[in-house]
Amino acid sequence: MAADPYSTLGVSRSASEAEIKSAYRKLAKELHPDRNADNPSAAQRFSEVTRAYDLLSDKDQRARFDRGEIDADGNPAMPFGAGGGGFGGGFPGGGGSRTRGFEGFAGQEADLGDIFEGLFGQRGGPAGFGGMGGGAGRRAPQRGANVNYRLAVPFTDAATLEPQRITLGDGATIDLKLPAGVEDGTQLRLKGKGEAGPGGPGDATVTIEVQPHAFFVRDGDNVRLDLPVTLDEAVRGAKVKVPTVDGPVMLTVAPGSGGGKVLRLKGRGFTRKAGGRGDQLVTLNVALPADLADLTERLDGWSDTTPVRARLGV
Repeated sequence: MAADPYSTLGVSRSASEAEIKSAYRKLAKELHPDRNADNPSAAQRFSEVTRAYDLLSDKDQRARFDRGEIDADGNPAMPFGAGGGGFGGGFPGGGGSRTRGFEGFAGQEADLGDIFEGLFGQRGGPAGFGGMGGGAGRRAPQRGANVNYRLAVPFTDAATLEPQRITLGDGATIDLKLPAGVEDGTQLRLKGKGEAGPGGPGDATVTIEVQPHAFFVRDGDNVRLDLPVTLDEAVRGAKVKVPTVDGPVMLTVAPGSGGGKVLRLKGRGFTRKAGGRGDQLVTLNVALPADLADLTERLDGWSDTTPVRARLGV
Protein backbone atom coordinates (compact mmCIF):
# COMPACT_ATOMS: atom_id res chain seq x y z
CA MET A 1 0.00 0.00 0.00
CA ALA A 2 1.24 3.48 -0.84
CA ALA A 3 2.26 5.86 1.92
CA ASP A 4 -0.13 8.49 3.22
CA PRO A 5 -0.37 11.10 0.39
CA TYR A 6 -0.33 14.03 2.81
CA SER A 7 2.94 12.78 4.32
CA THR A 8 4.36 12.12 0.86
CA LEU A 9 3.79 15.76 -0.14
CA GLY A 10 4.72 17.09 3.30
CA VAL A 11 1.42 18.90 3.89
CA SER A 12 -1.21 18.74 6.62
CA ARG A 13 -4.64 17.19 6.12
CA SER A 14 -6.15 20.67 6.27
CA ALA A 15 -3.92 21.95 3.44
CA SER A 16 -5.64 24.01 0.76
CA GLU A 17 -5.61 23.10 -2.94
CA ALA A 18 -3.04 25.83 -3.55
CA GLU A 19 -0.75 24.52 -0.77
CA ILE A 20 -0.98 20.99 -2.14
CA LYS A 21 -0.21 22.16 -5.67
CA SER A 22 2.72 24.28 -4.48
CA ALA A 23 4.22 21.40 -2.48
CA TYR A 24 3.86 19.05 -5.45
CA ARG A 25 5.45 21.42 -7.96
CA LYS A 26 8.41 21.99 -5.63
CA LEU A 27 9.00 18.25 -5.14
CA ALA A 28 8.41 17.43 -8.81
CA LYS A 29 11.11 19.89 -9.87
CA GLU A 30 13.57 18.48 -7.31
CA LEU A 31 12.89 14.83 -8.16
CA HIS A 32 12.29 14.96 -11.91
CA PRO A 33 14.14 12.04 -13.59
CA ASP A 34 15.86 14.43 -16.02
CA ARG A 35 17.59 16.11 -13.08
CA ASN A 36 18.42 12.86 -11.31
CA ALA A 37 19.71 10.55 -14.02
CA ASP A 38 22.17 8.91 -11.60
CA ASN A 39 19.72 8.55 -8.74
CA PRO A 40 17.17 5.73 -9.30
CA SER A 41 15.54 6.37 -5.93
CA ALA A 42 14.60 9.88 -7.09
CA ALA A 43 12.57 8.42 -9.96
CA GLN A 44 10.69 6.18 -7.50
CA ARG A 45 10.08 9.12 -5.20
CA PHE A 46 8.92 11.23 -8.18
CA SER A 47 6.37 8.54 -9.02
CA GLU A 48 5.14 8.43 -5.39
CA VAL A 49 4.81 12.20 -5.26
CA THR A 50 2.86 12.23 -8.53
CA ARG A 51 0.48 9.52 -7.31
CA ALA A 52 -0.11 11.43 -4.09
CA TYR A 53 -0.88 14.62 -5.99
CA ASP A 54 -3.16 12.79 -8.42
CA LEU A 55 -5.29 11.65 -5.49
CA LEU A 56 -5.32 14.87 -3.46
CA SER A 57 -5.88 17.16 -6.45
CA ASP A 58 -9.11 15.31 -7.23
CA LYS A 59 -11.73 16.74 -4.82
CA ASP A 60 -13.88 13.61 -4.91
CA GLN A 61 -10.96 11.23 -4.46
CA ARG A 62 -9.52 13.33 -1.63
CA ALA A 63 -12.86 13.40 0.19
CA ARG A 64 -13.22 9.63 -0.14
CA PHE A 65 -9.68 9.12 1.15
CA ASP A 66 -10.32 11.44 4.10
CA ARG A 67 -13.46 9.45 4.94
CA GLY A 68 -11.50 6.21 4.79
CA GLU A 69 -13.42 4.85 1.82
CA ILE A 70 -10.31 4.38 -0.35
CA ASP A 71 -6.62 3.89 0.34
CA ALA A 72 -3.68 5.92 -0.96
CA ASP A 73 -3.72 3.91 -4.21
CA GLY A 74 -7.35 4.85 -4.86
CA ASN A 75 -8.59 1.33 -4.10
CA PRO A 76 -11.49 0.58 -1.73
CA ALA A 77 -10.23 0.44 1.84
CA MET A 78 -10.95 -2.49 4.15
CA PRO A 79 -13.63 -1.42 6.63
CA PHE A 80 -11.93 -3.26 9.50
CA GLY A 81 -8.46 -2.69 10.93
CA ALA A 82 -5.44 -4.20 9.24
CA GLY A 83 -5.37 -7.05 11.73
CA GLY A 84 -8.90 -8.17 10.90
CA GLY A 85 -9.23 -9.46 14.45
CA GLY A 86 -12.59 -8.06 15.48
CA PHE A 87 -14.18 -4.74 16.18
CA GLY A 88 -11.59 -3.16 18.43
CA GLY A 89 -13.49 -0.71 20.62
CA GLY A 90 -16.80 -2.38 19.79
CA PHE A 91 -20.19 -0.80 19.38
CA PRO A 92 -21.28 2.08 21.59
CA GLY A 93 -24.37 1.69 23.69
CA GLY A 94 -27.77 3.21 23.10
CA GLY A 95 -28.29 1.77 19.61
CA GLY A 96 -26.31 4.53 17.88
CA SER A 97 -24.31 3.96 14.70
CA ARG A 98 -21.06 5.62 15.83
CA THR A 99 -18.13 3.21 16.04
CA ARG A 100 -14.46 3.52 16.94
CA GLY A 101 -13.26 0.07 15.97
CA PHE A 102 -13.46 0.61 12.20
CA GLU A 103 -10.30 1.93 10.57
CA GLY A 104 -10.98 5.21 8.80
CA PHE A 105 -14.30 5.86 10.59
CA ALA A 106 -13.08 7.00 14.01
CA GLY A 107 -15.27 9.81 15.28
CA GLN A 108 -17.58 9.70 12.22
CA GLU A 109 -21.13 8.52 11.66
CA ALA A 110 -21.05 5.23 9.74
CA ASP A 111 -23.93 3.18 8.31
CA LEU A 112 -23.04 -0.33 9.45
CA GLY A 113 -25.46 -1.77 6.92
CA ASP A 114 -23.33 -0.33 4.14
CA ILE A 115 -20.23 -1.89 5.67
CA PHE A 116 -21.78 -5.36 5.85
CA GLU A 117 -23.13 -4.97 2.33
CA GLY A 118 -19.62 -4.32 1.06
CA LEU A 119 -18.31 -7.42 2.82
CA PHE A 120 -21.07 -9.96 2.33
CA GLY A 121 -23.01 -8.82 -0.73
CA GLN A 122 -26.19 -7.62 1.06
CA ARG A 123 -27.17 -5.28 3.83
CA GLY A 124 -26.47 -6.37 7.48
CA GLY A 125 -28.16 -9.28 9.18
CA PRO A 126 -27.07 -12.88 9.68
CA ALA A 127 -28.26 -13.90 6.23
CA GLY A 128 -25.51 -11.77 4.72
CA PHE A 129 -22.80 -14.16 5.91
CA GLY A 130 -23.93 -16.71 3.37
CA GLY A 131 -22.42 -14.57 0.62
CA MET A 132 -18.86 -14.65 1.93
CA GLY A 133 -17.73 -17.14 -0.68
CA GLY A 134 -19.46 -15.40 -3.55
CA GLY A 135 -16.78 -12.82 -4.19
CA ALA A 136 -19.01 -9.78 -3.56
CA GLY A 137 -16.45 -8.36 -1.12
CA ARG A 138 -13.46 -8.55 -3.41
CA ARG A 139 -11.35 -5.46 -4.12
CA ALA A 140 -12.49 -3.39 -7.06
CA PRO A 141 -10.44 -3.77 -10.25
CA GLN A 142 -7.34 -1.59 -10.21
CA ARG A 143 -6.98 1.34 -12.58
CA GLY A 144 -4.26 1.38 -15.21
CA ALA A 145 -0.88 2.99 -14.54
CA ASN A 146 -0.37 6.73 -14.81
CA VAL A 147 1.89 7.93 -17.63
CA ASN A 148 4.29 10.90 -17.72
CA TYR A 149 4.99 12.91 -20.87
CA ARG A 150 7.33 15.81 -21.63
CA LEU A 151 6.23 18.45 -24.13
CA ALA A 152 8.72 20.90 -25.67
CA VAL A 153 6.93 24.21 -26.30
CA PRO A 154 8.49 27.01 -28.41
CA PHE A 155 9.14 30.21 -26.46
CA THR A 156 6.76 32.33 -28.55
CA ASP A 157 3.99 29.70 -28.31
CA ALA A 158 4.28 29.69 -24.53
CA ALA A 159 4.06 33.49 -24.42
CA THR A 160 0.97 33.64 -26.65
CA LEU A 161 -0.66 30.42 -25.32
CA GLU A 162 -0.68 28.77 -28.73
CA PRO A 163 -2.41 25.33 -28.45
CA GLN A 164 0.03 22.42 -28.67
CA ARG A 165 -0.60 19.06 -30.30
CA ILE A 166 0.67 16.05 -28.36
CA THR A 167 0.77 12.41 -29.42
CA LEU A 168 -0.07 9.93 -26.66
CA GLY A 169 1.34 6.45 -26.19
CA ASP A 170 -1.61 4.84 -27.97
CA GLY A 171 -1.01 6.99 -31.05
CA ALA A 172 -3.93 9.33 -30.40
CA THR A 173 -3.30 13.06 -30.75
CA ILE A 174 -4.92 15.85 -28.75
CA ASP A 175 -4.66 19.64 -28.87
CA LEU A 176 -3.46 20.81 -25.47
CA LYS A 177 -4.52 24.25 -24.21
CA LEU A 178 -1.70 25.96 -22.31
CA PRO A 179 -2.68 27.66 -19.02
CA ALA A 180 -2.11 31.35 -18.31
CA GLY A 181 1.22 31.86 -16.56
CA VAL A 182 2.72 28.72 -18.10
CA GLU A 183 6.42 28.31 -17.39
CA ASP A 184 9.16 25.73 -17.65
CA GLY A 185 8.15 22.80 -15.42
CA THR A 186 4.40 23.49 -15.43
CA GLN A 187 2.50 20.19 -15.24
CA LEU A 188 -0.89 19.42 -16.73
CA ARG A 189 -3.04 16.41 -15.82
CA LEU A 190 -5.03 14.54 -18.46
CA LYS A 191 -7.65 12.35 -16.78
CA GLY A 192 -8.12 8.92 -18.30
CA LYS A 193 -5.20 9.27 -20.75
CA GLY A 194 -2.89 6.80 -19.00
CA GLU A 195 -2.55 3.06 -19.50
CA ALA A 196 -5.65 0.87 -19.69
CA GLY A 197 -6.58 -1.26 -16.69
CA PRO A 198 -9.42 -3.49 -15.41
CA GLY A 199 -10.77 -0.60 -13.34
CA GLY A 200 -10.40 1.98 -16.11
CA PRO A 201 -7.46 3.91 -17.52
CA GLY A 202 -4.97 5.83 -15.42
CA ASP A 203 -4.13 9.47 -15.96
CA ALA A 204 -1.38 11.25 -17.89
CA THR A 205 0.84 14.04 -16.59
CA VAL A 206 2.37 16.41 -19.14
CA THR A 207 5.43 18.40 -18.05
CA ILE A 208 5.94 21.57 -20.09
CA GLU A 209 9.48 22.43 -21.22
CA VAL A 210 9.61 26.01 -22.56
CA GLN A 211 12.38 26.14 -25.15
CA PRO A 212 14.98 28.93 -25.06
CA HIS A 213 14.82 31.56 -27.82
CA ALA A 214 17.58 32.90 -30.04
CA PHE A 215 17.12 36.51 -28.85
CA PHE A 216 14.14 36.74 -26.47
CA VAL A 217 14.70 36.25 -22.72
CA ARG A 218 11.91 35.82 -20.17
CA ASP A 219 11.88 38.11 -17.13
CA GLY A 220 8.86 37.13 -15.01
CA ASP A 221 5.87 37.95 -17.19
CA ASN A 222 7.96 40.33 -19.33
CA VAL A 223 10.12 39.56 -22.36
CA ARG A 224 13.51 41.26 -22.80
CA LEU A 225 15.26 41.97 -26.11
CA ASP A 226 18.57 43.64 -26.93
CA LEU A 227 18.00 45.70 -30.10
CA PRO A 228 20.95 46.94 -32.20
CA VAL A 229 20.53 50.44 -33.69
CA THR A 230 22.95 52.34 -35.89
CA LEU A 231 24.76 55.45 -34.69
CA ASP A 232 22.75 57.47 -37.18
CA GLU A 233 19.44 56.09 -35.82
CA ALA A 234 20.49 56.79 -32.24
CA VAL A 235 21.60 60.37 -32.95
CA ARG A 236 18.87 61.51 -35.35
CA GLY A 237 16.06 59.25 -34.18
CA ALA A 238 14.20 56.75 -36.36
CA LYS A 239 11.33 54.30 -36.68
CA VAL A 240 12.72 50.77 -36.65
CA LYS A 241 11.19 47.33 -37.01
CA VAL A 242 11.33 45.22 -33.82
CA PRO A 243 10.54 41.51 -33.42
CA THR A 244 8.00 40.53 -30.71
CA VAL A 245 6.46 37.21 -29.68
CA ASP A 246 3.38 38.28 -31.68
CA GLY A 247 5.32 39.32 -34.80
CA PRO A 248 7.27 42.44 -35.89
CA VAL A 249 6.11 45.95 -34.92
CA MET A 250 7.44 49.46 -35.53
CA LEU A 251 9.23 51.19 -32.64
CA THR A 252 10.11 54.88 -32.40
CA VAL A 253 13.69 55.63 -31.33
CA ALA A 254 13.88 59.22 -30.08
CA PRO A 255 16.76 61.46 -31.25
CA GLY A 256 19.76 61.28 -28.95
CA SER A 257 18.93 57.79 -27.60
CA GLY A 258 22.03 56.32 -26.04
CA GLY A 259 23.05 52.71 -25.69
CA GLY A 260 21.37 51.00 -22.71
CA LYS A 261 18.14 52.96 -22.98
CA VAL A 262 15.10 50.72 -22.34
CA LEU A 263 11.89 51.14 -24.32
CA ARG A 264 8.64 49.39 -23.37
CA LEU A 265 6.15 47.68 -25.67
CA LYS A 266 2.95 47.23 -23.66
CA GLY A 267 1.22 43.84 -23.65
CA ARG A 268 3.87 42.00 -25.66
CA GLY A 269 4.99 39.66 -22.90
CA PHE A 270 3.67 36.44 -21.31
CA THR A 271 0.05 35.97 -20.26
CA ARG A 272 -0.31 36.44 -16.49
CA LYS A 273 -2.15 33.95 -14.27
CA ALA A 274 -4.40 36.76 -13.06
CA GLY A 275 -5.12 37.93 -16.61
CA GLY A 276 -3.54 40.43 -18.97
CA ARG A 277 -0.04 40.23 -20.35
CA GLY A 278 3.39 41.45 -19.42
CA ASP A 279 5.43 43.83 -21.58
CA GLN A 280 8.41 43.60 -23.90
CA LEU A 281 11.41 45.56 -22.67
CA VAL A 282 13.71 46.66 -25.50
CA THR A 283 17.28 47.67 -24.60
CA LEU A 284 19.02 49.76 -27.28
CA ASN A 285 22.55 48.80 -28.28
CA VAL A 286 24.31 51.38 -30.47
CA ALA A 287 26.27 49.56 -33.16
CA LEU A 288 29.22 51.38 -34.76
CA PRO A 289 29.89 50.85 -38.49
CA ALA A 290 32.40 48.19 -39.45
CA ASP A 291 34.46 50.71 -41.43
CA LEU A 292 35.22 53.70 -39.20
CA ALA A 293 37.35 55.64 -41.73
CA ASP A 294 34.54 57.87 -42.97
CA LEU A 295 33.20 58.46 -39.44
CA THR A 296 36.68 59.32 -38.16
CA GLU A 297 37.16 61.84 -40.96
CA ARG A 298 33.82 63.48 -40.20
CA LEU A 299 34.73 63.77 -36.51
CA ASP A 300 38.17 65.24 -37.19
CA GLY A 301 38.72 68.24 -34.92
CA TRP A 302 35.69 67.45 -32.72
CA SER A 303 35.51 65.63 -29.40
CA ASP A 304 32.70 64.96 -26.93
CA THR A 305 33.52 66.54 -23.56
CA THR A 306 30.48 65.15 -21.71
CA PRO A 307 31.61 63.69 -18.32
CA VAL A 308 30.00 60.32 -18.98
CA ARG A 309 31.89 58.55 -16.13
CA ALA A 310 31.40 61.20 -13.48
CA ARG A 311 28.88 59.12 -11.52
CA LEU A 312 31.51 56.41 -11.20
CA GLY A 313 33.85 58.80 -9.41
CA VAL A 314 36.47 58.75 -12.14
